[in-house]
Amino acid sequence: MSDEFDLVVIGAGSGGVRAARMASGHGARVAIIEERFFGGTCVNVGCVPKKLFAYGAGFPEEFELAASYGYQLDGWRFDWNTLRDNKTREIERLNGIYNRILDNAGVTVFEGHGRIEGPGRVSVDGDRVLECKHILIATGGKPHVPELPGDHLVRISDDLFYLDKLPERVAVVGGGYIACEFASILNGLGVEVHQLYRRDLILRGFDGEIREFVAERMAAAGIHIHVNTDVSAIEGDAGGEKTLRLLNGDSLVVDEVFYATGRVPKLDGLFAEGVSVQTRDNGAVIVDDAFQTSEPGIHALGDVTDRLQLTPVALAEGMWLAAHLFGEHKPKAPLDYRDVPTAVFCHPNIGTVGLSQEEALAEYGTIRVYKSQFRPMRYTLSDIQEKSMMKLIVDDASDRVVGLHMAGEESAEITQGFAVAVRMGATKADFDATVGIHPTSAEELVTLRDGETVSG
Repeated sequence: MSDEFDLVVIGAGSGGVRAARMASGHGARVAIIEERFFGGTCVNVGCVPKKLFAYGAGFPEEFELAASYGYQLDGWRFDWNTLRDNKTREIERLNGIYNRILDNAGVTVFEGHGRIEGPGRVSVDGDRVLECKHILIATGGKPHVPELPGDHLVRISDDLFYLDKLPERVAVVGGGYIACEFASILNGLGVEVHQLYRRDLILRGFDGEIREFVAERMAAAGIHIHVNTDVSAIEGDAGGEKTLRLLNGDSLVVDEVFYATGRVPKLDGLFAEGVSVQTRDNGAVIVDDAFQTSEPGIHALGDVTDRLQLTPVALAEGMWLAAHLFGEHKPKAPLDYRDVPTAVFCHPNIGTVGLSQEEALAEYGTIRVYKSQFRPMRYTLSDIQEKSMMKLIVDDASDRVVGLHMAGEESAEITQGFAVAVRMGATKADFDATVGIHPTSAEELVTLRDGETVSG
């Protein structure tokens, strides 16, 4: 059987669905192929369930805080099955929404494995062949687990969302944002958490002082962070205790081992024999500014290209490409990745936009750094020693704010608003001239004074 389309999208995650829907809106005949679940990693085993679990993990502290405001909450208990199953129902609802979005947009949906058979030809489960003018690879990424003895005992990030029961002791291996989020979630739910990282400080790539602050606060919350530590082997069985043998000769006994040691592009079985596109050493598909791969007519976007692994970035890429290929008014410039805000939903949360202090020094030479640590007002009636940290990085020559970083409650919400100002090129004088909302944590960012001048 053969079908003809203007665009065939492989992967119904955020970027693929957006590209398919927008392309169809521009009048293109579009098909999309998905073999696992609609909505991709973000909706199913990423952003959405992670944030729901992070909310759930925050309630014990909320209950403790409520007591200082006069509420008696003795006798509360947590049921893992309720959180897990309510999350699953919400994900299934979102899956249905994605299907309806595609159907309403006139996109033809195929459930199965998509494989590129050659220029302009994509098969579904190796059987039905779709012919098209353009192919879009939007297959996303997958968790990476390094090979080591006992790696069959390892769980990946996907598994947390469907555990039969909550373990009493876990090891989370990794120091990136996913590892920190999972460690914080499990710790908040009452699990004994050991986080193992092979370098000397978690959250590589973020601002150095923010990294130090978050590591300190996570440890204060009860997470056992083991740095300069890696696993050489895992012993045990799937249903019982696991013993981690560490490179330094120590061992650690836990009930479950979660690996969050990065993600790699998902290209499994994507190309028929003799078909390929150029990739980097890590497997990421190489594309130009128009998301064109090394093969004419084959495009790629989202996590499979390993530019910025963020859902809103994939959405923007999908919209841009659809307009570029089929729109009446073509984009005049490539997509701009400057000053993309992001957040980490560990505890404390992180919000960041622009350059870190280290990056700004390398780019500008002389900068001014403004920062503040404080205890949020709502904790002042309690014994809970919660803290927040805020930081502005300013180019000394132009006075422009080139980096904004926050760690603490509501960091993501606050950073999203200030990201507009940073992207528009606001100066420190603009921040100073803005009247703050009192009493809020966000007002700290417009009242910071006495910055430190730092030269590279």
